[in-house]
Amino acid sequence: MTGFITLCLAWLLLGAATACSTDDRKPVTLRVLASSELADLGPLLDDLRRDTGITLEMDYRGTVDASNALAPGKYRHDLAWLSSDRYFRLKLKEAGTNAEKPLATSIMRSPVVIGLKPQAAQQLRRRTPDRQISWADVADAAADGSLRFAMADPRHSNSGLAALVGVATAAAGTGGVLRPEDVSCDRLRGFFTGHRLNQDSSVRLADGFVRRQRDLDALITYESELLTLNSSGKLRTPLEIVYPKDGMVLSDYPLLLLDPAKRAAYDKLVEWLKSEPVQKRIMERTLRRPVDPAVPRDPRLREPVGNALYFPDKQEVVDRLLADYGDPQRAKPARVIFLLDFSGSMRGKRIAQLRATFDGLSGADDSHSGKFVRFYRGESLTVMRFGGRVLDERSVTYDSARDLDRLRGFVASDDFGDGTAIWSTLDHAYRKVSTVVRDQPGQAVSIVLMTDGENNAGMDLDSFIRRYEAQPRTARAVRTYTIRYGEADTRELDRAARATGGRMVDATAQSLLSAFKEIRGCVQ
Repeated sequence: MTGFITLCLAWLLLGAATACSTDDRKPVTLRVLASSELADLGPLLDDLRRDTGITLEMDYRGTVDASNALAPGKYRHDLAWLSSDRYFRLKLKEAGTNAEKPLATSIMRSPVVIGLKPQAAQQLRRRTPDRQISWADVADAAADGSLRFAMADPRHSNSGLAALVGVATAAAGTGGVLRPEDVSCDRLRGFFTGHRLNQDSSVRLADGFVRRQRDLDALITYESELLTLNSSGKLRTPLEIVYPKDGMVLSDYPLLLLDPAKRAAYDKLVEWLKSEPVQKRIMERTLRRPVDPAVPRDPRLREPVGNALYFPDKQEVVDRLLADYGDPQRAKPARVIFLLDFSGSMRGKRIAQLRATFDGLSGADDSHSGKFVRFYRGESLTVMRFGGRVLDERSVTYDSARDLDRLRGFVASDDFGDGTAIWSTLDHAYRKVSTVVRDQPGQAVSIVLMTDGENNAGMDLDSFIRRYEAQPRTARAVRTYTIRYGEADTRELDRAARATGGRMVDATAQSLLSAFKEIRGCVQ
C-alpha cells in the first residue's frame, strides 16, 4: 500500500512539473513601442522567440515621438523600448500624474558623439591648445563656415535631442544640469549654421550622410551608428570618432513595462537580454556597449566615454531648447543692428576696448564662451556710429572673412562726433527696422545699443517711447538690448530696454567684451 501511494505521488509530482515546464514555454506575444534604431536587433528577436517563446511585435518610431505617444493610463503597448526614457519621464513629471512610473531596465549603452572626416578633425585640433575637441570648437567651426554636419531632428529623435542638450550644456558653461536661465538666451545660432543635413531618425540620418558624404564634414549621432557606418564599406573615408571633452549624453536603451499584467514575460525577457551570451551578441551585432561588466569589450568600444552630461530635469528647459532649434532647413540668419557711441568721450582707451570687442566677436576670442557667441556665416550686421547725430552706418552679410574685415575697419574710424543723441539714434534704427521686417518677414532682428554717456542731443527718452509705440506691430517686436558703459544713465538705459522687451547689461562691472557676449547670447 505504501509503495502504491509513493508511486501515485511520484506521478502527481511529475505531472505538475510537466505542466509548469509546458506553461513556461507557452508562446507569448508582447507589443512593443520602440525607438527606430532598434530595428537592427531583428535577427536577435528570432533567437528570443526560439529560446523563450516570447515574440515581440515592434512598433518603431523616433524616440521623442514615441515618448509623446506614451500617455499614462492609455498605453496601447505592453512594453516600450527606447534609446532613452529621460524625455518620457520628464513629461510624466510635468503632467503631475499620480500614475506609477513604469518599471525600467537598462539593456545596453551608447553615447552621442561626433564622427569627423580625418581632415576636419585635424583642422579642429590645430585650433585647440590641448588637441582635444569640444562642442565649443565644433560650434566655432560651424559659425565660420568651415564645418558642415549632419544631425537628427531633436524634435523627433533622441540622438538629435541628446546632441542639442550636450552642446547647450557646453554653451551654458556651468557643468551642471541645464536651468531655464541657461537656455533663456540663444547661444547656439552659430552651431546651427553648420547643420546641413536633418532627418527624423538616426537611421535615416546615416543613410543621408552616405549619399551626401562629399558635401559634409561630420555626423553627430550614436557611437554605435558611427562604428557600424565605418565598418559598412559605404564611406570613402572612415570617420574619426570624437568624444567631446566638455561631455556628452549617454543613452541606456531601457525596457519599460507598461502593462503590469505582463510582468512575468517582462522578467523573462529582461533575464534573457541581460544574460552574458545575449549581451555579447547585442554588442557584436549593434556595437552598443553591454551593461554587463563581465562581457569582454570589442576593441572599438574600449574608448572611455568621458564626462557624461545631465539631461534637463525640467520640461521648460527642453521646450525652450526645441523652440530655439526651429527648422534649419527654413531658418533665416538673423540681423543685428549695433548702435555705437562715437562721441568725444569714447576716444582713447574706451574706443580701443570697443574695437577689441569687435575683433573678439569676429573670431579672435578663442575662449569657451567666445566660440558660442561669435558672428556666424550668413548673419547680417549693421553698425551705426553716432555722436550728436548718426554719423555713418554700414551693413554687411557675413559670407567671408573679408566681410568681417570691412566691419572692423568701419569701427576703426576716428570720426568722432560732438554730443550724444542716444534716443534719436535709436528712433532712426527703428525706422530702418520697419523696412527690414517688411521686406524680409520671418528674419530675426535685434538692436544692441552701447553708450558711455547721457543723452544731450536730439529727442528725449519719453519722445522715443511714444514714437516706438506708434511703430507697426512687426517693428515693435524687435527688442533693444542696451549696454551701459562709462557714465551712461542706468535708469534710462534700463527703461528703454524694458520698453522694447529687451534688457540692459552693465559693462562698468565687467569688460566691454563680456557685456557684448552676454548680449549676444540673448539676441533673438
